[in-house]
Amino acid sequence: MKIKKYIKIKQVACIAVLLTYFFKNSYAQNPAPALPQTKPVVLTGATIHVGNGQVIENGVIAFDKGIITLVGPAGPAGNISGAEIIDVKGKHIFPGLISLNTTVGIQEIASVRATLDYNEVGQINPHVRALVAYNTDSEVIPTLRGNGILLSQAVPQGGIISGSSSVFYTDGWNWEDAVLKKDDGIWLNWPAFLASSFNYEDFTVSVKKNEKRQEILDQFRSVFSDAKAYSAVANPIVTNLRMVAMKPLFDGSANLYIRADYAKDIIEAIKFAKEFDIKKVVIVGGDESYKVTSFLKENQVPVILNQTHRLPGRADENVYLPYELPGLLHKAGVKVAVTYADEWWRTRNLAFLAGTSSGFGNVTSDEALQFITKNAAEITGIDKQVGTLEKGKQASFLVSTGDILDMRGNVVQMVFIKGGKVNLDDKQKRLYEKYKEKYGKK
Repeated sequence: MKIKKYIKIKQVACIAVLLTYFFKNSYAQNPAPALPQTKPVVLTGATIHVGNGQVIENGVIAFDKGIITLVGPAGPAGNISGAEIIDVKGKHIFPGLISLNTTVGIQEIASVRATLDYNEVGQINPHVRALVAYNTDSEVIPTLRGNGILLSQAVPQGGIISGSSSVFYTDGWNWEDAVLKKDDGIWLNWPAFLASSFNYEDFTVSVKKNEKRQEILDQFRSVFSDAKAYSAVANPIVTNLRMVAMKPLFDGSANLYIRADYAKDIIEAIKFAKEFDIKKVVIVGGDESYKVTSFLKENQVPVILNQTHRLPGRADENVYLPYELPGLLHKAGVKVAVTYADEWWRTRNLAFLAGTSSGFGNVTSDEALQFITKNAAEITGIDKQVGTLEKGKQASFLVSTGDILDMRGNVVQMVFIKGGKVNLDDKQKRLYEKYKEKYGKK
């Protein structure tokens, strides 16, 4: 009886501690989403980076009901009756940055399994949707907004066919509010012809032939044969959710994203997709894509590169190759976007990947900007709404003190998503203010 009583007291004590912690920290929640725009707004005097390579010095941008109504040089045209005029002279205006191939919103704390919702059981899961798993209350999302990332593509992982991704604004009460494009594509993991393994005893990496490769390719062929046949049936008697999810691949309304790094795998994967009449193919990863630029351009296949702040994949490659890779593809006429991929917690630094490519890839800063704005929008099929600052598109953009691609200028002062002014508070800023007060005292 004494033991039971002791256990009960301990349980009550634990609950009390948890409740105390909850109420103590309840004030530190993410800010509420932006309110809808209620009157026209005009920003004047800034340098406007349109996102297509065009730069407007001393420009004006006006928007109403969440839609851009004017972009051009500052002047009388910016005098709109009843509009709120905001002087941003000396500042820079950029389109909202777009982060592709990320688990932001479906992964929160790597060591807490209950916060991970990006990997489904099974190997063939085209019907699994990141859409309904997206968590707008994530503490990571506000840190993206603070560095200018206003759109993010949530992507499932795992298996050989991972599922479908969707594109979200980094602001919203729930996934229904935040989503811009539902189920923009199916993600497939192409088996590499070489498999590497890491030895934790001597910290060496060994590379050998992938013995399971053919087995996986046979599975792909079987699944896509069935899916193509199913898509040709107008009213199937039996509903197959996996096959239904793959239908958009054959009518061109969704992308087939293929994760592949080796040049041989890239060529083989694209030929496979063409064999099954897949309309839109995107290569993701693409470490050796620079070796097959002619093939990529000929087949009009864009590439989403994994993070380029890394060492080269091989000892005999140029040490600066990862930095130069976006520029190499761009100059070869291949549409390219950059991303942080698996490192969702570093996604906020996306702009600096593009910045580095402008320093090493023989491309201008405004060309590199397209890797995370215009190109990313075109790849995902959202370019009619976002990606560049043009009349008729959504007013989703940011105002910074300088070049958004440079750490020295990346100080975001204002963000508008669909015309609503977004609160830029986040957990990292709150922690900074908290400990600055503690350790800043002399």
